[in-house]
Amino acid sequence: MSRVEESLSPPPGKIPRRTAPLAAMEARSVDAIPRGAEWQYEPKWDGFRCLLYRRGETVELRSKSGEDLTRYFPELVRAALALKATGFLLDGEIVVPHGKALSFDDLLQRIHPAASRVKKLSLETPALFLAFDLLATAKDQKLAASPLHKRRPVLEAFAKTQFKSHPTFRLSPATASYATAQRWLKQSGGGSDGVIAKRTDLPYQAGNRDGMQKIKKFRSADCVIGGFRYATNKVSGRKVVGSLLLGLYDDEGLLHHVGFTSAIKQVDKPALTQRLEPLIAAPGFTGNAPGGPSRWSTERSAKWCPLKPKLVIEVCYDHFSGKRFRHGTSILRWRPDKAPRQCTFDQLRQKAADPMKLLK
Repeated sequence: MSRVEESLSPPPGKIPRRTAPLAAMEARSVDAIPRGAEWQYEPKWDGFRCLLYRRGETVELRSKSGEDLTRYFPELVRAALALKATGFLLDGEIVVPHGKALSFDDLLQRIHPAASRVKKLSLETPALFLAFDLLATAKDQKLAASPLHKRRPVLEAFAKTQFKSHPTFRLSPATASYATAQRWLKQSGGGSDGVIAKRTDLPYQAGNRDGMQKIKKFRSADCVIGGFRYATNKVSGRKVVGSLLLGLYDDEGLLHHVGFTSAIKQVDKPALTQRLEPLIAAPGFTGNAPGGPSRWSTERSAKWCPLKPKLVIEVCYDHFSGKRFRHGTSILRWRPDKAPRQCTFDQLRQKAADPMKLLK
């Protein structure tokens, strides 16, 4: 009996030890959308990747890394148990809607140690499960071994019969149209941060990147250097800069910390350190500052050197939400021609398609 077959079989007697039935298929980052009849395109959602499977009255949610997410999303467990199907394995994304967009910040709040807090948020900011692959059903427990062009119609039929009365589950759209994929990429934002391309002629590529590619839309922004952190390792016995802390001004003239860049060449670090150290002066950021208390804070993350707001740098980024860059940025160029006060949040405002419309 395969691991998928075993996971979907009714549990004999006691509740079995929870074991993820498959490793999630992963994506390889590429610069452009691939073309060809062998590709299927999907929106790239900005949420938590999740393998969700039901076995009788047992429901389990696993992250891409194999972490158990079940306790953090009780509303998804209830919704899965309300479906008519009692045995299935779905691959998808957990997202939290906020108006016409999806809020990654609201989603992050759900990972909380207190059960009472999780319960409260599950009612205030309920999550959705966006299904984009079906890997097993009670009737076909080896569906993952079938190529995507056979799995997708099964998923669509499953969604039609199962999701219609349960809007917590949504079918993530897919297309064979390269033009549609280009439009999705151009309009990404607000919860969709790019495009996923999948090989339709391959079975589910559990744990590897051979069948899926991801393409993000990268943008640039001019930021003030409001501070920096020293690197852990010294160069020639001397402390050198490890990362630059980026800031943007709001309408009231406050400089807020919005992210960082550590994409500094090793050979450039000594000279850059000499350039930064004479500018060290409090407060650096006059609005939100780095190193504030949170469950992700470390002793090192709280140690930073504030700078006079004199230097401007243009960085490349892929996603901005909750008034900060979601990931690290890369340096494009220094901007001595740009006044620090010109580095405002306005430059990041973009017109994006309503990602929720893609789910209707």
